[in-house]
Amino acid sequence: MAKKVIGNLKLRVPGGKATAGPPVGSTLGQWGLNMMDFINPFNEATKEFMGKDVIVHIQVYDDRTFTWNCLGRPNDDLIREAIGLEKGSGRPNTEKVGKITRAQLEEIAKVKMKDLNAIDLDGAVKVIAGTARSMGVEVVD
Repeated sequence: MAKKVIGNLKLRVPGGKATAGPPVGSTLGQWGLNMMDFINPFNEATKEFMGKDVIVHIQVYDDRTFTWNCLGRPNDDLIREAIGLEKGSGRPNTEKVGKITRAQLEEIAKVKMKDLNAIDLDGAVKVIAGTARSMGVEVVD
């Protein structure tokens, strides 16, 4: 019989630098999980993202075991990195903070394709473009 899922956690953790402190320790501690069973394998698996934020989904089961899946870097971080932004706009409809080209969107979409809800590259580019627009970044061709 399958284990019963009692919790789905989503964390944004620096790659290769997870510690028993917040946000990892406090979140896993609430569910009664052994932190080191997550921290060591996570740090090993995310060495290539050293210091950059990574999104992790953790499923907690009723017997206090868990599984985790690393989804890579967030879309907004990749967009900011591609165009050299510090942060997005507080008012994206009126204040534009940068411009991004279709080629840059395609590069980001290729990296994130397996994590996006898109059938093809064109659909993935539209998803990334929507994220860029919501940050106040203008999409140009």
